[in-house]
Amino acid sequence: MTRNAFQHEEVFIQLIREQKERFYLLAYSYTKNEQDALDVVQDSIQKAMLSLERLEHVDYMKSWFYKIVVRTAIDFLRKHNRLQVTDNDTLQYLTPAKEDVYEDVDLEHALEALPQMYREVVILHYFEDLKLADVADILGIKLSTAKSRLYKALKLLKIQLQDVKGDITHG
Repeated sequence: MTRNAFQHEEVFIQLIREQKERFYLLAYSYTKNEQDALDVVQDSIQKAMLSLERLEHVDYMKSWFYKIVVRTAIDFLRKHNRLQVTDNDTLQYLTPAKEDVYEDVDLEHALEALPQMYREVVILHYFEDLKLADVADILGIKLSTAKSRLYKALKLLKIQLQDVKGDITHG
């Protein structure tokens, strides 16, 4: 193993240690199942380790690994031909108690109601604090597509949240 590959491996191991909950939650947002999400993360780590030496810049490691997790999760769903819905209690239980936890149940419901292509842009941009350019790269879409999906997602969320607010005030 070259010195550079060894350094990449050390940085990668540190990234996994520090961000394992985030990677798990990202996988879980696709699989909606604890064990499947763990399998996706494990498969993603294995894939990353096998191709780590091809990563040119260690600065891109985080977004590179996010891309691997997203693609592995999508491949998993295609392979198993399923999409599942998660109940809120399970998702809340699995979410680590950090600043990213959103207590707004209406927002949580509205996010779950979004189509996957919009939800993933919102999650990666707002909950994972990734730049839109990185989100586009991770999802394999153009930056303009990521921007339009985010705009559409925010518009849909606003409508859903206004509907909920209207139901409360008029109900």
